[in-house]
Amino acid sequence: MKPVHVHLPGDCRAIGDVLARVGDKWSVLVVSRLGEGPVRFNELRRSIGGISQRMLTLTLRGLERDGLITRTAFPTIPPRVDYALTALGRDLLHPVSALGAWAIRNQAKIARAREAFDGNCDAAGKPPVRRRAARTGLVQSASRN
Repeated sequence: MKPVHVHLPGDCRAIGDVLARVGDKWSVLVVSRLGEGPVRFNELRRSIGGISQRMLTLTLRGLERDGLITRTAFPTIPPRVDYALTALGRDLLHPVSALGAWAIRNQAKIARAREAFDGNCDAAGKPPVRRRAARTGLVQSASRN
């Protein structure tokens, strides 16, 4: 007997909402970095290459809103703010780390599969799928016009 999978619209929206937060590239990197312990804003920004101050601020606010991190402000001069994972954020750390490790481990295989797919598209006269190198981080084939 095959398992019955019932996907209710509310379940799909909830899953999509959560995945939009935790599957975001910057959120994954922030959660992974905070897994090492509390970090100040500028230290976090320096340790995550390529993230702008605005994007880091937006990512931290979203993670805080979702209960994954805490923001602790200290009344010093200059002001000091530390970010740390909550219990919920620490629970997320393992799957996020596993996903990141999987992506690194399989980056070359995915790049080869894309090259093969694009070659098959060329042979069949179909346009290849377009993608952005900055988003995927994977090696891209030469642009085909």
